Amino acid sequence: MIEPGSPLAGVDVLLADLDGVVYAAAEPIPYAVEAIGRAVADGVRIGYITNNAARIDARVAEQLRGFGLDVAPEDVVTSPQAAVDLLRTIVPAPARVLVVGGEGITHELALAGYEVTTSADDGPQAVVQGFHPTVGWTQLAEASFAIRNLGVPWIATNQDWTIPHSRGVAPGNGTLVSAVHTATGTLPLIAGKPERPIFDTAVARFGAVHPLFVGDRLDTDVVGANRAGIASALVLTGIDGPKQLLAAGPEERPAFILDDLRELGTPYPMPTVEDGLVRVRDAAIRLDGHRIEVVAPGTRHTDLVRAACAVIWGSGLAIYAFEVPELVYLR
Repeated sequence: MIEPGSPLAGVDVLLADLDGVVYAAAEPIPYAVEAIGRAVADGVRIGYITNNAARIDARVAEQLRGFGLDVAPEDVVTSPQAAVDLLRTIVPAPARVLVVGGEGITHELALAGYEVTTSADDGPQAVVQGFHPTVGWTQLAEASFAIRNLGVPWIATNQDWTIPHSRGVAPGNGTLVSAVHTATGTLPLIAGKPERPIFDTAVARFGAVHPLFVGDRLDTDVVGANRAGIASALVLTGIDGPKQLLAAGPEERPAFILDDLRELGTPYPMPTVEDGLVRVRDAAIRLDGHRIEVVAPGTRHTDLVRAACAVIWGSGLAIYAFEVPELVYLR
């Protein structure tokens, strides 16, 4: 049962990022599957949003079903799908489109009735670029020739600078987009997070009236949801943590900060202010000039982070104006 005052209260569609929220590499994140299952049992529709352009929706759904989630391909919104929706408003099908990427893009273009090519000599009417590990100089060069010589519109599925890998952090689509930009002097339209198209595609598909988006990155997930006018939650199971939250600018600030997805359905502890103290449950912070003073660390570190964020965000000042003890941002 969704409790009053919880992040899911009044929410009809929960939109979830994948990596860092539902899974990490090939393994589900602790408590994520169970929490999503409870939300479904309580009548919340679940949609999954991913910037990953290398895989089609059916393969993503298959992976999620392997974790025990009831997921159909149409429950997954990918950045290539958002790119095709954006392309339709510029160049309608059937048009010839030069693709930089793999199956994730070519599959969606074919479904929408577009003709796919990999050569600028074929006279494409648009370029769609997304990440795939096989992308190399030849594909980037063909895209550059089409954009610069033919003047065709250019859509990138996303501009993520890095991607997680089992061996560490690797270059993402943003680095490949930057190579084409350097060659052409042109910037692409971006379909994926943090831009609106992927969120607009998701809201339209699920008929969301009061959605909530949960992600693990401020710069793509939270910024994107805020730009789309969707309430957001940052879950501390992925990329960004307390240090990034304290430094978050206005566009990067989520409505909710969650330890893990179990907190979606439980009452959210809102900060209270009394006698100069900002409290979140048994954690308390005081602002002494520009120094953050921990009055009570509390039993949950995330409550201390929530209290400190309330103080810093409410001040109107940037993080570098404050002296923050390590106790607040080191977990």
